[in-house]
Amino acid sequence: MLFKFTVALSIFIVFATANDVEQYDNHNVQWVGGSFEWPCTTTKSMFKNSGRYISKNVIATRAAIFMDDAYLALPRYKPGVPATLARVSLNDRNCQANLYAFPCWSVQEEGSLKSLQNVVDLFLDPQDILWVLDTGVIHTLEESVRISPPKVVAFNVKTGKLVKTIELDGLTTSSSRLQYVVADYSPDGRVLIYVSDAATRAILVYDVTSGRGYRFVLPKTVATGSARRDVLYLALIRHSDGSTCLLFTYLSGSRMFSIKTEYLRNGSANDKIQDLGLKPKRLVILGTDNGNALFFRYEGEPIVQRWDTTTAFQPENFQKVYSSTACSLATQVIPDYKRGSMRVLESNFPDYIQGTVGCGADQALNIM
Repeated sequence: MLFKFTVALSIFIVFATANDVEQYDNHNVQWVGGSFEWPCTTTKSMFKNSGRYISKNVIATRAAIFMDDAYLALPRYKPGVPATLARVSLNDRNCQANLYAFPCWSVQEEGSLKSLQNVVDLFLDPQDILWVLDTGVIHTLEESVRISPPKVVAFNVKTGKLVKTIELDGLTTSSSRLQYVVADYSPDGRVLIYVSDAATRAILVYDVTSGRGYRFVLPKTVATGSARRDVLYLALIRHSDGSTCLLFTYLSGSRMFSIKTEYLRNGSANDKIQDLGLKPKRLVILGTDNGNALFFRYEGEPIVQRWDTTTAFQPENFQKVYSSTACSLATQVIPDYKRGSMRVLESNFPDYIQGTVGCGADQALNIM
């Protein structure tokens, strides 16, 4: 129990208090723009005066949840994003939740080779390691600037300590456009990460344990129906027997595909891709429940759907589970284990892209 009650307290009070705790644990968290918790007011003023902090240019697009905190990717699409990796407390009951630079402000310095430059995705593994994909290219919605080679950085979420840095320049080309990262453990304990490279139609496979990796170039059929190589989604599906597979598709591609991770781990992935079938229309992969369920929405639509991947990839097996608030669209669905629920990260992202958000994008982590 969260509290120790004396015998003198009535059952009514106990019941009311328990209900208050439940409501406290299960509420939506929301904020506008980038409402950071700063080290001091002087630091905030320095960032604002130098143009390094423009609140309306901050938006969270990806998230991972551990206990009472959500860890957020804040891509540097535009100037004025002071931190590209942050956390927000799920216990924050203010109308405007505060963002905290994670793990600290010193690793957020724009322009520094040793710091995070542009975090576009993150993934929390079963060992509580947060894998962070940093493209190294900033201001991608304006005049993009490459600051550093692309990398994946791993942090222990319990301690905030840096665990590993993986430079990806040896696996990429000058035209690479990295978008999604997932991490997995092999039956013998090896750690592997998979990164989608949309521009070159490839999945980067890196064995963290051995320090070796390779590029798995996908067949041209994967891009069928895609006028351009826009977004290459990745999702890790865990089966009841302990095996895992990657689901992948281009946003404008016409079909959904999968491949068992054992083939990628062993370097024997050629001709092992499974075509799961035709997509009803363009869809945005939003995440999984860390099991068999895949969450997605159709492009431009607010309704989130769930597909049990043990069934055929057919519309009759898709279940509508959530609808975003007016003017908002989901960018990720994440498990919230402590509260026994799924959460939806949503925002008015289209307005942000068009530069019509006023004071900033409306963002929320809502209970599904």
